[in-house]
Amino acid sequence: MASRLGALVCVACVAALAACTTSPQASRPSAQVVSELAPSGTMRAAINVGNPVLATMNTATGQPEGISVDLARELAKRLGVPVSFVIYNAAGKVTAGVQAQQWDVGFVGIDPERAEYMDYTPPYVIIQGVYMVPQDSKINTNADVDRAGVRIAISGGSVYDLYLSRRIKNAQLVRAPAPSLVTDMMLTQHYEVAAGVKQRLAADVARLPGLRLLDGNFMVIRQAMATPRNRPEATRYLTQFVEEMKSSGFVAASLQRHHVDSAEVAPAETAPQ
Repeated sequence: MASRLGALVCVACVAALAACTTSPQASRPSAQVVSELAPSGTMRAAINVGNPVLATMNTATGQPEGISVDLARELAKRLGVPVSFVIYNAAGKVTAGVQAQQWDVGFVGIDPERAEYMDYTPPYVIIQGVYMVPQDSKINTNADVDRAGVRIAISGGSVYDLYLSRRIKNAQLVRAPAPSLVTDMMLTQHYEVAAGVKQRLAADVARLPGLRLLDGNFMVIRQAMATPRNRPEATRYLTQFVEEMKSSGFVAASLQRHHVDSAEVAPAETAPQ
């Protein structure tokens, strides 16, 4: 009897320790949180189907699906409000959308320039920005790209466009209106390099002959949830929500369910970045 009681006490201690060391669960949302995340009574979620890591359109149903859609639905369920999806085909259009007050919750790559218009949570996934070149290109490393005469096709307004705009000194960035048009623009205009999210460019390499990815990446993209600026209670709640979604396995399960293998769950953080 004593040994059994001791075992139960031990189990209780382990459970208590685990509760102290895991990320805090998102508390029950206050009326202020609900008001900031769904001021119209419906939570408007910006969904970028131009980034296949985040979302794609299901051609059979005509509805978006992916990790950002799953997170938006789970969040709306906790808030007790309906969700509507505001669909964009490029990240730059998501940024323009927040300026036009078109959405309440977004899913974007963290960048200091975007912080003028929105507040971020910690990241929930990490993805890679990579370069793609023709198979016979003499460009073989990421360091070879930033040279005079090299033209880089890129999706305008994307987080990797913002990043490279600050760092490229010699090559020229040539902007397409959406990620889906970058490879076609590179090929038809005979540009030397394309830049983008690894999953999209890897899919282009698989379906089109004569292309290859450069090894490694030129940046790591920290993908976060966001709200329009000056909604502090919403940002605090979303921070807890994101940390719980990572620690509970929700994010990992969603990535697996949607067959996303070029992204990883972001490590735990304790405060928005």
